[in-house]
Amino acid sequence: MNVEEAVRARRSIRAYAARPVERETLVEIMDLVRLAPSARNRQEWRFLVVDDPALIREIAARGATSGFVASAPVVVAAVATDSGYVMRCGANASDVDLAIALDHLQLLACSRGIGSCWLGSFDQEGVSGVLGLPSGARVVGLMTLGYPAESPEARPRKPLDDVLEFNSRGL
Repeated sequence: MNVEEAVRARRSIRAYAARPVERETLVEIMDLVRLAPSARNRQEWRFLVVDDPALIREIAARGATSGFVASAPVVVAAVATDSGYVMRCGANASDVDLAIALDHLQLLACSRGIGSCWLGSFDQEGVSGVLGLPSGARVVGLMTLGYPAESPEARPRKPLDDVLEFNSRGL
């Protein structure tokens, strides 16, 4: 599957087959995720891959608000190790960098037949506590991974004319 096919095929998967994701596959994917660009190539991130069912249930109980998290075979925590750098444009570099990396993760997973769901709705303190993060580290996003047990239809998107402008001086 090429990148365009992965972009078109990717869905938010919330139901997973009772099949583990092989560690070798996870390592291969994460090796590519680490190549994602970051502001000034700072790479101030860590990716905590959780495949222990008991720990996943604890993440779900103490921090994740989505009920399906407990049944996911894998949860990846994208962690900013230094969230103080603000880019000249005013955006927090860690948030942008990890959003790019998580997007890479979703597309790479999709290309291998693995479903994913990006989670931004979670309790920072609860998840950080479960993962034993040091002071100053912050979970920017969680992503569930697993072989899909569902095939949702594509959700509607706005037409291109509603989101694209060339050489405009205003929206």
